[in-house]
Amino acid sequence: MKHLEVVAGILVYNNKILCTQRSVHKYDYLSFKYEFPGGKIELGETKPQALMRELSEELDLTISITEDDFFKTVSYTYPDFDITLYCYLCRLQSDAFTLKEHADFMWLPAEELASLDWAPADATVVEELERRGL
Repeated sequence: MKHLEVVAGILVYNNKILCTQRSVHKYDYLSFKYEFPGGKIELGETKPQALMRELSEELDLTISITEDDFFKTVSYTYPDFDITLYCYLCRLQSDAFTLKEHADFMWLPAEELASLDWAPADATVVEELERRGL
């Protein structure tokens, strides 16, 4: 089974977290699910470098991320692939970005995140955010 290493940003502004909704996906079970923005780590990239690149590509967002921003690692097995998701907590100075690849987005406080239909790997992160009371 294919294994993917992926980074995701938990983007926080004014005590709300950015929730991005996927567009149509090649695997129907992921279409229109909410996720934390990010993507695959490319060869030679550190995890923070990969996340900075992905946020630039997906949201036209420039942000500095270091290992100090690490939040949680999630391993999850989907029907067609395994994923290891490395999540970083990123506090933003502005809520300005350009949605380039996602269908929609919402800013929600941590206690309301569970109201959305999350991709299963990301749902684990939502539970941890709620547990920590972020």
